[in-house]
Amino acid sequence: MNTIKNYLILSLSILVISCGSSTKKKKTNTNIANIDFSKNYDIVSAKYGTETHMTVNDSTRVLKTNALPNHEVGTFPNPGNPNAIKAQNITYTFPLVPKLSGKSRWARQPGVAVNGIKFEPETAERFVCETGEVYRIEAFQDIVDFGLDFNHAHVQPTGDYHYHGAPTELIKELDKGEDLIMVGYATDGFPIYYSKSGKYKPSYELSVTLRTGEVCKYNNPGQKLEKEINNTNPDGTFVSDWNYVENSGDLDECNGIEINGEYTYLLTDEYPYVGRCLKGEFVEHHGGGGGGPRPGGGGGGPEGEDRPKGGRPGGPGGPNGDRPEEEHSHSGGQ
Repeated sequence: MNTIKNYLILSLSILVISCGSSTKKKKTNTNIANIDFSKNYDIVSAKYGTETHMTVNDSTRVLKTNALPNHEVGTFPNPGNPNAIKAQNITYTFPLVPKLSGKSRWARQPGVAVNGIKFEPETAERFVCETGEVYRIEAFQDIVDFGLDFNHAHVQPTGDYHYHGAPTELIKELDKGEDLIMVGYATDGFPIYYSKSGKYKPSYELSVTLRTGEVCKYNNPGQKLEKEINNTNPDGTFVSDWNYVENSGDLDECNGIEINGEYTYLLTDEYPYVGRCLKGEFVEHHGGGGGGPRPGGGGGGPEGEDRPKGGRPGGPGGPNGDRPEEEHSHSGGQ
């Protein structure tokens, strides 16, 4: 009888141990500021559902992520952004030893934050004029509500949450008290930093040339606007309102600078917020992209075209902006 009793007790003990191991929770990061982002790392959050893993090998950094942010976000959908955040399945590969190419190339997606959320500073939204001008709308302006949250971010129709500027909550999580905070990697492999003091100034200025264009309209499934653009002053609403002026600030045309012997990109609180081009060798990432070009879009040219015009590196140009049609849309209809 004792033998049978002991056997039952042993069996129940094994069952309890087995059940306990199967429900073991994954370790979550409570202080990501202590992570060494130059090595292998994991950012996992049970609260937010984040699953981001970086693996470093002999020649590359490989970032696998579900692209769910590890911090508080705004309310989505919202009146300016009809999309809900959804998990993705994305892999990014960065060169372990980045190389400067000797030229600047526009990049739709110039980089990815350490938590797996991508940077896409431009939008696909635009005003199209009957006289042929196409004005690409900046994310930060007062005419069209893009539903940006307090992280300067919102959501594509695919459910892909992404940053248009400095990610406020992530920066708070990474802050160790120093001025420079590493927040991600550019697509070409160089690091991306943010300066809390705003020490490094961009080299972009508003154009002094009056805009042209008559009967200019913005058409979106949720909103239609008409704006008088002809003979108006550039105020930062459109990409073409801005010109790169060499040596007018600390940063180059891609919002980059050499710090302690290492080339680095900076996120800034001033235009361009996130650099729109890259100085290193790279292949553009396309994972988790948006809705593609908007109707009536101008521009054109092959992807990765060198130094596109229209408010981008290489000097002033027409509002059409001679560069690829690769921005994303945020409307529910795209």
